[in-house]
Amino acid sequence: MIGAVLLLLTFVFIIENREPAAIRVIIPIVVMPLWAALTAMFLVGLIVGLVWRRRS
Repeated sequence: MIGAVLLLLTFVFIIENREPAAIRVIIPIVVMPLWAALTAMFLVGLIVGLVWRRRS
């Protein structure tokens, strides 16, 4: 049940944030859907958190 709710919320999030957004990555400007940029940053944060936790 919780998985279905999370899947539905993910679907709504993607539909609501599919407009392209210009994002500055150090020097170049990258244009991508906002949901893809937010998902990428979430994954980077998740990986950093896992590495940090492993070192402690």
